[in-house]
Amino acid sequence: MERIWLKNYDPNVPYDIECNIEKPYDFLKETGEKFPKKDAIVFYNFKMTYGELKEKVDKFASFLKDLGVKHGDRVALDLPNSPQYIIAYYAINKIGAIEVQISPTYFSTELNHILGDSKPVVLITFDDVVPRLKDVRYKNMKLVVTRIQDYLNFPLSSLYTMSQRLKKKYIKFDDSIIPFKKFEDYPPLKDGQGDRNDVAVLQYTGGTTGIPKGAMLTNYNLVCNTLQSLSVIPDVEIGKEYVISAIPFFHVFGMTVALNFPVKIGATLLLQPKPDIDGIFKLIKKYKPMFLPGVPTIYINMLNNKKIEKVDMTPVKYCISGSAPLPVDVIKRWEKVTNGGHLVEGYGLTEASPVTHLNPLKGKIKAGSIGVPVASTYAKIVDVETGEKELPIGQEGELVIKGPQVMKGYWNNEEETKNVLRDGWLYTGDIAKMDDDGYFYIIDRKKDVIIVGGFNVYPREVEEILYQHPKVKEAAVVGVKEEVHGEVVKAFVVLKDGETATEEEIKKFFEGKIAKFKIPRIIEFRKELPKTMVGKILRRELRNDENKN
Repeated sequence: MERIWLKNYDPNVPYDIECNIEKPYDFLKETGEKFPKKDAIVFYNFKMTYGELKEKVDKFASFLKDLGVKHGDRVALDLPNSPQYIIAYYAINKIGAIEVQISPTYFSTELNHILGDSKPVVLITFDDVVPRLKDVRYKNMKLVVTRIQDYLNFPLSSLYTMSQRLKKKYIKFDDSIIPFKKFEDYPPLKDGQGDRNDVAVLQYTGGTTGIPKGAMLTNYNLVCNTLQSLSVIPDVEIGKEYVISAIPFFHVFGMTVALNFPVKIGATLLLQPKPDIDGIFKLIKKYKPMFLPGVPTIYINMLNNKKIEKVDMTPVKYCISGSAPLPVDVIKRWEKVTNGGHLVEGYGLTEASPVTHLNPLKGKIKAGSIGVPVASTYAKIVDVETGEKELPIGQEGELVIKGPQVMKGYWNNEEETKNVLRDGWLYTGDIAKMDDDGYFYIIDRKKDVIIVGGFNVYPREVEEILYQHPKVKEAAVVGVKEEVHGEVVKAFVVLKDGETATEEEIKKFFEGKIAKFKIPRIIEFRKELPKTMVGKILRRELRNDENKN
């Protein structure tokens, strides 16, 4: 098919890329050998060079093998952005195991599903998370636990230990818990396993149905998407750059653009366990990073922080926004305060590792557009009813994508795989259109997913907890537009006859069951909910009515 968007690529950006690297670990191996003394990680008052990082990764690979992890086994990572995450991630990849991505914000409801579905042989996590594991049903795995102070220098390490003890969160290691740092006693593993076709990561997503499924991302997918991301920034200085890694690695966008990408170019990763705006400003002031990938919430909060007026933002040349729609006003304000810095909107999805579209970094940016397909990527608009008829320019339909970044399929779910992968095309579930220049625009979501600050919330998951409440008869959950987070969760609740309840009562019921960002911000009590002729609750009608106001 003709790629009419190629005429809008920036100069020196290739139309296609060669994915001639086997696996993500090879990014680290190459950089570790080329720049062994270059700082790989800055984590508060702790630093680690690429030479040190590669050695620790190779030792951790030996440690995992000694724990019995084999090629193709699953290893779950339940960690925030930290040296520990990076060490474990590349070690898992080196030995040919499959990493299972888990958010540290998850509670037993989410954990039970992911662990039960993926069946990892090892779970690696922080001590803070251990108390949440008491209600996890899947027990057939070894537990490796680290502490944040394991990679902090004095005095921060001592201060953190004291604070944990005061909060009574200090975990004592016993026979059931294996200390993370035990790996330091192992020799480096010389040879790894696996090839480009192996599944490297299981990234759980609700897809178009809202039922969490593990997207199987192969070594080839991850390598290609990293190289596709690199191709749009041809003026990178290899071995000299700094990148702020604030977007979580356990999110596929963060894994690609804030971890694999900077490691590939030999950049120093300025780690943030969670996006801290004051901390980001300090890093910009001290290190002058060229790249700050993020979600709209990060940029909006930075613009609304008065400290931005006191920080020289000109070194931050490139900012790619993904995971949620980026308001046009934010782009204009950003360019003004950064004296021409590039903040551009892109598009991707878990099933595509995730980047598929991006506005040109130096060329024509179209307000409200997700831009054009990245190198080696094809996209088209098809009819919603059958998905078989390609629609003409300007007509709205479902966006479908083909490229080397598209997943292998869903883990243990052949039926859903067939629904979204057809003849090599990935059916995104998003309603979109393409203009005469090949720029794409997202019009609506065919799926009901809510995007809160770049993180997906699936209505069904929230509704199932609402239905556990003894006073709730019916419930529906939708996304409501909000300036900072893009959307927030709103629940419509019908109580059982004779029952009364308050918003706070319903919200409190969620505590300890799911991550905080999934808990409804707004509760509206109704006598009845709109339904189809057969009694199905019309979420779309509720969402459309809400967002008209």
